[in-house]
Amino acid sequence: MSHTVVEKILGAHAGREVFPDEIVDVEIDARVARDFGGANVVKNLREHRLDVADPTRTFFTFDCNPTGSDQKYAANQQICRLFAREQGVGLFDIDRGIGTHLAIDNGLVGPGGTLVSTDSHANILGAIGAFGQGMGDVDIAHAFAHGRIWFKVPPTVQVEFVGTPSPLATPKDLVLAALRLFGANGLLGYSAEFTGEAIERLSLDGRITVSSMATEMGGIIALIPPSHQVIDHCRRASARFEPVFADEDARYARTVQVDVEGLLPLLSRPGHPEDVVEVAEVAGQPIDSAFVGSCTNGRMEDLRAVARLLQEHKLAPGVVLKIVPATDRIWRQCLDEGLIEVFKRAGAMVGNAGCAGCAAGQIGQTGPGEVAVSTGNRNFAGKQGKGLMYLASPATAASSAIAGAITTVDALDIAPQRVSRPVPQRIDQAPETGSGVAAKPTRMTGRVWVVDKDNIDTDMIYHNRHLAVTDLLEMGQFTFGNLPGWEQFPQEAQPGDILVVGQNFGCGSSRQQAVDCFKALEVGLIVGRSFGAIYERNAINNALPILVADLVHSGIKDGDQIEVDLTTGEIRLPDGRLLAGQPFSEVQMAIYQKGGLL
Repeated sequence: MSHTVVEKILGAHAGREVFPDEIVDVEIDARVARDFGGANVVKNLREHRLDVADPTRTFFTFDCNPTGSDQKYAANQQICRLFAREQGVGLFDIDRGIGTHLAIDNGLVGPGGTLVSTDSHANILGAIGAFGQGMGDVDIAHAFAHGRIWFKVPPTVQVEFVGTPSPLATPKDLVLAALRLFGANGLLGYSAEFTGEAIERLSLDGRITVSSMATEMGGIIALIPPSHQVIDHCRRASARFEPVFADEDARYARTVQVDVEGLLPLLSRPGHPEDVVEVAEVAGQPIDSAFVGSCTNGRMEDLRAVARLLQEHKLAPGVVLKIVPATDRIWRQCLDEGLIEVFKRAGAMVGNAGCAGCAAGQIGQTGPGEVAVSTGNRNFAGKQGKGLMYLASPATAASSAIAGAITTVDALDIAPQRVSRPVPQRIDQAPETGSGVAAKPTRMTGRVWVVDKDNIDTDMIYHNRHLAVTDLLEMGQFTFGNLPGWEQFPQEAQPGDILVVGQNFGCGSSRQQAVDCFKALEVGLIVGRSFGAIYERNAINNALPILVADLVHSGIKDGDQIEVDLTTGEIRLPDGRLLAGQPFSEVQMAIYQKGGLL
């Protein structure tokens, strides 16, 4: 049989031929936990008396808060350090950088390999033609303990980039063009293979940028066939891999073309990564700050592009530019090439290697009303503070910081503008609530809450400022604290209530707390048109019942009572109508009845 890349990789690691929608047990080459989530992984292992299967394939990476500037992060890091010493587990401490980049550059995984991490952008490994997946704490604890984890083999979408972009277009603009086409859930549940001349010409740095944003399209992963340059880079770190390519007659769920002919610089408007427009449409918008870094744009090519612009210019008065290299190796290369001097002379702040503000770290947060241009991959409301965040390429971010307003390299006005101050946005505090653990029947009746919204992300469900919380009993009070209009949900929800939501519920981060907060409130069931891929796993693995069905358009309203059969997927509405949902799979039901994966 002929197969796609993801089918070949998962098949090789499952020890047999696999096909889309099969659930298979997959061997994991590298199992990674970050400082965010790592302490919970340790807690899960301790509570269930599980040992580490293979310490040589098991790692911690401290990239969310490299300085340990938050006391809870510092405590979590120390828990992981002590566990690593005790178990002989690999540790990339606060001085090393972003875990996914370290995995590539240090040969933890090569093309054709498999990696799981508590990082929702672990699928960045698609840049080298490897399979990476972000997961919650329970999944990673299982992988630590057993070296394997279950996967549902995703169908594959072939994505061909057609045309020749303008000279101004960067890798970030290519992936923003794809995001503009697919939206927040156009690749939901799919693996993608990115092809086309514009992709093939990309260096490893550019491929990392492109692959890093598959998550923002709902995708499992965006795989790019490795070039000779990429293979050579990986060979220098590890010789233990065999590149994998799709068969010529591989079967795809569909083939989609992304038109990049004459592509100009793009950006995402605040709040929604998929709200992509040409930079020209918002040119002239005054800004307060810019950020260059994150797993999407913290490589050498990105930083050299910024340095070329800052060679001759300083930042606009009142504008702050924050630069964070992805890894310490890149930081040192910037030092060797004189880029640090260029950055500092221009007035930029250079931070320790790591994720920076994207993961609630010490650099990159915004204040109320602050307008910023970021090279990150997400700009959800509240994700990086209380300001307004545009997503763009390093060249656009640096040009805008120089001009004091959003602009492109070719339109850069060297006479800086004064920065205006927009009215601050209001970010409400999450109310307090109770907590508890839900019962586990296969038939349930409950009161309905209808949240008729698509693409409710994990920051809306459970904001990143609470990520250091590890006690489930504390989590319920923060549920929907960042979803406008739903801040009172924790106070009003009752045990056994049923939440009805739209498409792509739980997109975004891999954070386990976005599931656990509903368990703390004893929510009985979540019924959604579709769920974010990582969120779906986290819910299943933690025995939070979720069911795929379209109830948003059924006519039900808040307070209605419905009856649901998890075994058949049958839903009885208040007027007696029966709707068909997707019944629990055998694996889901087994985990649910067991009370969780562990």
